[in-house]
Amino acid sequence: MSLQMLLPMLLVIAANTLYNVSAKGTPREINPFASLTVTYLTAAVVAVVLFLLTSRGSGIATEFSRANWTAFALGAAVVGLEAGYIFSYRAGWPISTAQLVGGAGTTIVLVLLGYFFYHDVLSLRQVLGIVACGAGLALITF
Repeated sequence: MSLQMLLPMLLVIAANTLYNVSAKGTPREINPFASLTVTYLTAAVVAVVLFLLTSRGSGIATEFSRANWTAFALGAAVVGLEAGYIFSYRAGWPISTAQLVGGAGTTIVLVLLGYFFYHDVLSLRQVLGIVACGAGLALITF
């Protein structure tokens, strides 16, 4: 695997770890959506700073004009994802399994979506992987 492929995945792993530790540590006393408001204000500041550091001459208004429905859908999905994890942890899910169960379930759904809507090839090995994920989910959750 090339460093070009490895570095983004290491960022995903580091950010996902920080994300889950932070979601698990969200105080029970705060309304989850108030906490998420602070989260998104922080994210907006970080995103603007990173945009300014990485932009190559195009202004932020130009870049905003290039956004389509996916930016809004991603925003709604992220709120659902983060609220879902906060509620999962408050309901008693251990940090050691909540992400695993959510990730495995999401993987199964994405493999099927990829096959039916994006015409991804579904090999026997992937089908066996789906079965293994399903079995793993059953072992972890029941």
